[in-house]
Amino acid sequence: MPKREAFILGGHEIAPGTRKTIDLPVSVMSDHTPVTLSVHVVHGRRPGPTMFVSAAIHGDEIIGVEIVRRLLRTKNLDTMSGTLLAIPIVNSLGFMTHSRYLPDRRDLNRCFPGSAKGSLAARLANLFMNEVVKKSDVGIDLHSAAIHRTNLPQIRVSPSKSETVELAKIFGAPLILTSKIREGSLRFSAHEEGVDILLYEAGEGLRFDEFAIRAGVSGILRVMKHLKMISSRGVPALRTPSIISKSSHWLRAPEGGLLRTYRTTGEEVKAGDVVAVVADPFGEIENEIVADHGGLIIGRANMPVVNEGDALFHIAKHSQNRTAEDRIESLVDQMDAEPLFDEDEII
Repeated sequence: MPKREAFILGGHEIAPGTRKTIDLPVSVMSDHTPVTLSVHVVHGRRPGPTMFVSAAIHGDEIIGVEIVRRLLRTKNLDTMSGTLLAIPIVNSLGFMTHSRYLPDRRDLNRCFPGSAKGSLAARLANLFMNEVVKKSDVGIDLHSAAIHRTNLPQIRVSPSKSETVELAKIFGAPLILTSKIREGSLRFSAHEEGVDILLYEAGEGLRFDEFAIRAGVSGILRVMKHLKMISSRGVPALRTPSIISKSSHWLRAPEGGLLRTYRTTGEEVKAGDVVAVVADPFGEIENEIVADHGGLIIGRANMPVVNEGDALFHIAKHSQNRTAEDRIESLVDQMDAEPLFDEDEII
């Protein structure tokens, strides 16, 4: 078998069977501190696909950072085929300031494919596209809900490519939500380049959620196994198929006040169920929040102080015979049955 060539990233060579972190220059801050896009490359000895796993495109979405950290510690990578590009923190400036945005107040996930001569966000997006996306065959982008909201672990895909939907099923998150691709997003620009992207949404901004983290690590390993990048050793088997939903909507606050929730993520609701109450601070008025149709709660607000129009509950329609709640409970049991991580792996 001919010797595999080195992987080239930012002018650096990574030899087969080795791994290395490459710092790609992005910018220089006003105090002369350099800003880089750090990519950890695991270049296997044997040929195979190139996959990227990215997190913290929004700087406050830290669950993905922990997922990537745990992924890079797995023993499976020691004998991996193909190449893994792991980017735990894409938006390092937002990460350091606990902000969703870059210092120019731009949302990086609305600035792809970017421009080498544009804004800071555009330049970072352009660098990521050229050095990561265009060198990959497939990608997994890790996100969480915004601060003060939480999401049930879910994969979002465009239904236009059956191969991507199949990868989503193999990932095995509790829910697969088919949704349109937003122009300016990483997923849209990668799609334009012919690169499949799975978008993983789970948990809350600036918070860890052990179930969401473990579901993310397990899903990535299952995808890598399917792509024949790693062996099946230590990869959790998928025992509960994902729920598939093609539509969802938010229940919103009819007025401002104090929110008391009766239902949470992962629970099934029927049309007419009271899921929460919004009351004024004097206790004189209470407004019930009623589900207008049945479905699975896949996201909700965590803040008890709400304003009129605030999004409170995200409900996904589905048509599975087995109740969604039973499936979620089965997945939780499966996670509990897997080996626990060491305490030093949980910050």
